[in-house]
Amino acid sequence: MSALRALPDFPWDSLAPYKERASAVSGGLVDLSVGTPVDPTPAVVQDALTRAADAPGYPLTYGTAALREAVAGWFARRRGVTDVDPDGVMPTIGSKELVAWLPTLLGLGPGDLVGFPGVAYPTYDVGARLAGATPQVVDGLAALGPLTSATTPKLLWLNSPSNPTGRVLGVEHLAKVVAWAREHGVVVASDECYAELDWRQGSTGPTTPSILDPRVCAGSHEGLLAVYSLSKQSNLAGYRAAFVAGDVGLVRRLLEVRKHAGMIVPWPVQQSLTAALGDDAHVAEQKARYAARRDVLRPAVEGFGLRVEHSDAGLYLWATRDEEAWATVDALASRGILVAPGAFYGKAGGQHVRIALTATDERIALAADRLSD
Repeated sequence: MSALRALPDFPWDSLAPYKERASAVSGGLVDLSVGTPVDPTPAVVQDALTRAADAPGYPLTYGTAALREAVAGWFARRRGVTDVDPDGVMPTIGSKELVAWLPTLLGLGPGDLVGFPGVAYPTYDVGARLAGATPQVVDGLAALGPLTSATTPKLLWLNSPSNPTGRVLGVEHLAKVVAWAREHGVVVASDECYAELDWRQGSTGPTTPSILDPRVCAGSHEGLLAVYSLSKQSNLAGYRAAFVAGDVGLVRRLLEVRKHAGMIVPWPVQQSLTAALGDDAHVAEQKARYAARRDVLRPAVEGFGLRVEHSDAGLYLWATRDEEAWATVDALASRGILVAPGAFYGKAGGQHVRIALTATDERIALAADRLSD
């Protein structure tokens, strides 16, 4: 109960009055506050789900061999990582549950530190609290100062591309973090679920760099976990379809706890995940949809007086007009547009808002018209 009492309030509840105000605008609400996919789930995935509908038995917590091999093949084909061991892969019930429970699954508790970026998805903080560990903002390794056993994080979260900022960490940056972590016995977990949505001109490689990239980890996945979700790239948020990959020993530790706890991805979802990982065409189509919406929305946001920062990848525009974030939220609500204040993602985001691209073409166009009026 002490961990539950320590949890922060669910931040989206505080948006209710702004949602009410935006909804009152003629033409109704354009909700750009949450990154919920709105486009259809690809046919290749729906077909796989239908074929797997007869599922009377218990599925494997570890996932089918075909699924784990599909993850390894996807890493080789899309991420430039050719040495992912299928034994170091496990499906998860969406990526949020793994983010929330990873400190607990690793056996962390009171006295242990869990590090994460200063502007970050709130669940990194929540996961530390659920385990009884101490959440700690780590915006640079130098900021940790002189390290002792009491001040060194046991687990360090990275998030690239970042939610909410869209910032991408490069190979050199990631390699320095991995080298430091190995020197100090720190597990690094990298949340990479926006990797396929890279908007940078002239970016190298098919996607943003992974923590498992051989240029980053010197060919060894020791102490490293990559977390990935198909919610964004494949419109599978409703399926809760994700996986973790990396250090075989660490994945097997997670597996043992998850087997006891019944944390199992359903068989039809495992089959759907396997199908989605084997089909790149639907990912390209979805990325093109988001690119078109981004091309409509970004100039309108900038024309409204906001400065878009980072936003190199992912599903959001991270924007500011150098004022308290709630003032920007209010100004946009008066135009019938609901966005998320950057304060939801940490004190450092207090003058920014996160604007999602996850609305239909029609609603994105309406938002752009309202901002340009």
